[in-house]
Amino acid sequence: MAYCATIGFFDGVHQGHRFLLQQVAQAARDRGLSTMAITFGEHPRQTLQSDYQPLLLTTPNEKLNLLSSCGLDACTVLHFTKEMAEVSAYDFMKEYLYNRFRVRCLVIGYDHHFGRRSNEGFEDYKAYGQEIGIEVLLATPLQNEEFTVSSSVIRRFLTAGNVEKAQQCLERPYHLHGTVSTGHQMGRKLGFPTANLILEHPYLLVPAHGVYAIYAETEGKRYPAMLNIGCRPTVNNGKNNTIEAHLFGFDGNLYGKELTLYFMHRLREEKKFESLEQLQAQLKIDAEQTLQLLSPC
Repeated sequence: MAYCATIGFFDGVHQGHRFLLQQVAQAARDRGLSTMAITFGEHPRQTLQSDYQPLLLTTPNEKLNLLSSCGLDACTVLHFTKEMAEVSAYDFMKEYLYNRFRVRCLVIGYDHHFGRRSNEGFEDYKAYGQEIGIEVLLATPLQNEEFTVSSSVIRRFLTAGNVEKAQQCLERPYHLHGTVSTGHQMGRKLGFPTANLILEHPYLLVPAHGVYAIYAETEGKRYPAMLNIGCRPTVNNGKNNTIEAHLFGFDGNLYGKELTLYFMHRLREEKKFESLEQLQAQLKIDAEQTLQLLSPC
């Protein structure tokens, strides 16, 4: 079986990735080939820089599940090593793509580079492919009036707290998953008991500090919720950042249970109030706004 393939890290498997994979599918149909995505188990930069810790949009398993939902015939995961980083683009195309994975058509993303020479690009890959026996095609990027959809753009949106734009690019709400642990119980004293989330994967990007309207899912049930990310300045929490959610309509004990948070809207920045009474009054406003924004589950 021969393949039409593309290669990339595919963090987030976002709208731009799906547009690329649609082009792979069309090229495969035109040539009577099967489709394949080739990705990496770890970010290549982690291998090249031992102190580099990327902030990712998806876990490896989430990424593979999302890729599998795109209708591909195959998905191959490479482990990027220092030895692989020294392989030339020509040798990578010949030994890995042509010989090992039986790639006969390669669709290259608009900004994709591989091989040890960073100055090589599409025209070089196309020439190597002609010699090796791989047809190399240049993909069309997905653009709108404001930006080109990419993982980097989505990270910038989340870092700025713009979860709505991130959702537009991902075509789904950004989410975080973890386990609920005991906190300081301050939310309960203010009338809004919260679940303190400890992330399952600490390398995932946490959106900007602030208050969000979200959906929280636990044990198969989804609840509208409001979420605070930050250091809780009103209660002098120091530099300790927390992720705390108040679930509307939930009655029970969440400690030790798994919880997934789906980011829908950002309500405001985190703010230091002069008193706990002022904070409590603002939380009531946040709660009203959250319930107005979120339709019933």
